[in-house]
Amino acid sequence: MQGGMTEPDYLQPTRFIDSGEPAVRAFAQNAVKGIAGDQARAIALYYAVRDGVAYDPYLDYTDPDVFRAGAVLSGRRGFCAGKSSLLAASARAVGIPARVGFADVRNHLNSKRLRELVEGDTFFWHSYTELKIGGAWVKCTPAFDRELCARARIAPLEFDGAHDSLFHPFDAAGRRHMEYLNDRGGFEDVPVAAILADFHRLYPKLIANGKTGGNFRAEVAS
Repeated sequence: MQGGMTEPDYLQPTRFIDSGEPAVRAFAQNAVKGIAGDQARAIALYYAVRDGVAYDPYLDYTDPDVFRAGAVLSGRRGFCAGKSSLLAASARAVGIPARVGFADVRNHLNSKRLRELVEGDTFFWHSYTELKIGGAWVKCTPAFDRELCARARIAPLEFDGAHDSLFHPFDAAGRRHMEYLNDRGGFEDVPVAAILADFHRLYPKLIANGKTGGNFRAEVAS
């Protein structure tokens, strides 16, 4: 407790982690059907989100729905923050405390076009999910789905429900596909206003591309 404020229980729906949305609840309950224990259920939810929603960085970031769990589930595509929001919402829907975390990273799983749009390979506000399992917070990154990783010729990131899962395997050049530069910590809800303020300042080309889109999956396979 800080400043007289009680820490959230990380189980309640929020604007973007809308765990009370019927479709989100149904998705989560279906993913954990017949599975007992928070650790096993967290693993099942992780893979349901990782592989059930395609990773796509070519979105209209000015649309709040790209950050909202229910909308990401409906469209079955999202970038890291949207997919982390969906995993957090799914966990809350089945009684597992969850929050979204953010970090500034150097991302090696990208394409020539994406590097041009962000003018480099440093990505601010990259998102992961934190799940409270057995009294401890565990971090995991459900962003890059199995199909995308196959196209990029890297192994997908796995999660065992007990250890942090943040780093992709090394590539042939010995680089990690995700290098964490600055951890911003965990949040009860997605801080969309702060993210968008930085995106407009740092990534004007990516913001402008929002209405145009692109085929990231084809780019990483080329």
